Formats: sequence, structure tokens, C-alpha cells
Amino acid sequence: MKYLITGGGTGGHIYPALAIAWEIKNRHSDATILYVGTKKGLESELVPKEGFDFKTIRVKGMPRKINKESLIAVKELVLGLIDSNKIINNFKPDVVIGTGGYVCGPVVYVASKKNIPTLIHEQNAFPGITNKILSRYVDKVLITFNKSKKYFKHKDKVIATGNPVRKSILDVDKKKAYSDLSISSSIPFIVSFGGSGGQKKLNDAMSYVIEKNITNNNIQIIHVTGKRFYDEFMKRLEVKKISVSQNIRVVPYLYDMPKVLNIADLVITSAGAITLAEISAIGVPSILIPKGYTAENHQEYNARAFEEKGASYLVLEKDLSGKVLYEIINRTIVDKNKLIEMAEKAKMLGNTNSVEKIVDIIDETISN
Repeated sequence: MKYLITGGGTGGHIYPALAIAWEIKNRHSDATILYVGTKKGLESELVPKEGFDFKTIRVKGMPRKINKESLIAVKELVLGLIDSNKIINNFKPDVVIGTGGYVCGPVVYVASKKNIPTLIHEQNAFPGITNKILSRYVDKVLITFNKSKKYFKHKDKVIATGNPVRKSILDVDKKKAYSDLSISSSIPFIVSFGGSGGQKKLNDAMSYVIEKNITNNNIQIIHVTGKRFYDEFMKRLEVKKISVSQNIRVVPYLYDMPKVLNIADLVITSAGAITLAEISAIGVPSILIPKGYTAENHQEYNARAFEEKGASYLVLEKDLSGKVLYEIINRTIVDKNKLIEMAEKAKMLGNTNSVEKIVDIIDETISN
């Protein structure tokens, strides 16, 4: 069988796609898998590292307001449809699976028009525009949050599966992780990151938190700035004459995230769907700071689902400051009972067999 998987732009679309790809590969040793993304998207870096065949199409996100960029986006969409048609004709997939991002639009649409079985997966509580459009054409719409079903017109196509989680998140040896990362298991450990691309507002707040804790040996922090913000962040610390010490580390990107999440006492992050799926699968307390500029404000919808269950503290970007974040960290990290309670609530939201469910549905769709 030939499987074409597409999804890109952010880790929130790419990691679920890779989780699905690995489950297919592990289940069907004779499967041929092709991943389609864009040349400039994060997928162009992550997918080849995982060893999957990778091809690109030309496509650009449509701006929210009609302007000069809209014309460029329309032109790129036409080129993307041509590229998708060529790839699909050459590869001849038995099924096409889209996990979101504008790259999915042309690929999944062309496949559906050729009567190839098609499925999409929506990670967020509030669906993205691409998936809402594609839901009219595909055979199945797989969702993470039950509450997102109401946003799709064809309810008979919608199936709740949860969000697929990387096996590497679930199979971590914690003792080895502490050793590999030089983290002490007896001192509270916090990791903060603003999704795969970083988050400026979180970086601003964390610079204050780091400044306040620079001589505090009773806390351990790893802060991930995002590659585009790293130099600016380090310069800010330098201006304040702050030299990070052993207990506080600042990095542009973290490839050891599965290990880090498994040993963190508290996670501070934006509310991307894949991160929420991972911290709930393993049960980690969190402070969620949804990005205020995401499409349809979907991160706030995601975060509120966790806050309502008592798994997370929610701070909107407009209310965020270094002082606010510092105070929440201080009162949370010392309350072990609260951390245990939040971890249990997070675990209740988790779903560790989502990817198996999804591949079951894919197999069933092909056979029908």
C-alpha cells in the first residue's frame, strides 16, 4: 500500500503526521510512505531526519485581509494544485492523510477529486480554515477535542480519536533522562517554550523570571527561545549583565523534548495541540500562555479545555508579565500536593492510543 501524508508549517501539524507515519510503518512493513510539505516549512527539516521520502509543493498561506499578498497566495495555490496533481499521478497513493496547515489544501483536495480515499486530522478545539474547507471533500474527519465536532457541517464523517503522540514521548527512561540532561531529580525542574517557533511574549516574561532566579540553586530551568528569538534574548541578558549558570539554561531549540517533558515538574508553554497531547499523555502540570495571534484564536480554546479540568493555569498574553509569571511559578512549584493534583488531572485528559485508532480508521477507509 502507498500512503501519502501531508501537514506542515508548525510542529503541531508535523508531529501528529510523523506519529501516524511511524505507526503505519511499524504495522505494515511493506508500506510505502511519502510525505508532502513545503520547501521553507519546518517539515523540510524534521521529516528527512525521520527517514521518510519527502517532496514539496509551492503554496502560500492566504492573508486574512485582501491585499497584494492575496494575489500572490492565489497564484501559489494554483501552482500548488499543479504540483499536487503531478506528485499524486506519479506516486499513485492508496490513501491521503492531511494533518493541517495550508500545504494540506491542494494535496488533499486533488486526491479527493481523483476519488482516492482521504482523511484529515484536526488537532485543535477550534478547527483551522483549511480543514473546515477540506471537510466537505474528504471521507473522514478525525478530531482531538469532542467540542470541535460542532464546527464541521458533515457530522457523519467526524470521529473523535484524540491527538496522536510520538512513541518517543511514552517510552522515556526517566532515570537515564535525568542523567543525560544533567538535571537533579531532587530539585524542582521547569521547562518553558513557546511552541516550535518560539513566543516573544513568553520570552519577555521569562527574561524576568531568569533574572529573579539566577542565584537560586533551589530551582532548575531550561528555557527554549525559538531559533528566531535566541540572539535577541541572549543580548537582553547580556545588557543586564546576567550570565546563565548551571541551574538555568537557555537554548534556541530542543531536540530532547521527550526526555525533558517526562522529568519536568512544571511546563510553561503556549497551547499548541501537540504539546497539550504530549503533556496530558504523560501527566505534567502546566502554565499555558496561548498565542494571541493564531488562526481563529484556536490556542485559547485549547488552553481553556485544560484549565476547566484543573490541569493547567491559564494566562492570556495580554495579561502576561514577568512579575505575573514569576508569582505563579513561585506559588505552584513549592506546592507538591497541587502539582500532583494537576498532573493527575492532565493525565485524565491524555490519550495514549490515539495513533492506533487513527491507523485503524485509515486501514478501514482503504478497504472500503
